Amino acid sequence: MRIAVGVTGASGAIYGYTLIKTLHDLGVEVHAVYTDMGRKVLAYECEYSLEDIAKYAVVHDNADLFAPLASGSFKMNGMVVVPCSMHTLGALATASGRDLLTRAADVTLKEGRKLVVVARETPMTSIHLENMLKLSQAGAVIMPAAPGFYHKPKSVEDMVAFMAGKILDMLDIEHMLFKRWGN
Repeated sequence: MRIAVGVTGASGAIYGYTLIKTLHDLGVEVHAVYTDMGRKVLAYECEYSLEDIAKYAVVHDNADLFAPLASGSFKMNGMVVVPCSMHTLGALATASGRDLLTRAADVTLKEGRKLVVVARETPMTSIHLENMLKLSQAGAVIMPAAPGFYHKPKSVEDMVAFMAGKILDMLDIEHMLFKRWGN
C-alpha cells in the first residue's frame, strides 16, 4: 500500500506527523509533501524537521513537479492533506496544480483515488464551505480536524490519535488507535 500525505501551514502539524508515523508503523509506504509554511509550523509546534519526517516517509520537495506524485501513472492508494489550510483548500478546489501538493491531490482525484482533506480552520466563511463542497462533489472526503470525546481521551495525544484513526478508517486501513463505540 502507498499513501501520499500533504501537510500545509495550518495549525495542527501534529496530525500530519502522527499520521505519517502511524502509516509507517503499519507497513504502508508513505510519500510526504510539506508546503514551506507546513515545514515552519512543524518546527514551531512540534519541534520536528523534515529530517525527522524522512525516518518514516519519502519526503518530496513541494516545488518538484517532476516527482512521481505528480503523475497518474505513479500508483497510490490515496492521499491525505492534513492539516489543510484554507489557502491550500482553495487551490485544491480550483485544481490549480501550482505545486507538488496541489498537483498530487488533483492527480488523486482525476485517477479516482481516495483524497481525504482534513480542514483546520475555525470559524469558516461561506467561501471556505463552498470550496469544501466543490471538493466533496469532485469525490474528496472532507474531514474537519474535530476529535470526538466518546472514547474518553486522557491527553492531547489521545485526541490526535483519534483523528489519525478516523483518517485511517477513510483509507480502509485497520488500526487500534482508539476504542470504538460499542466495543
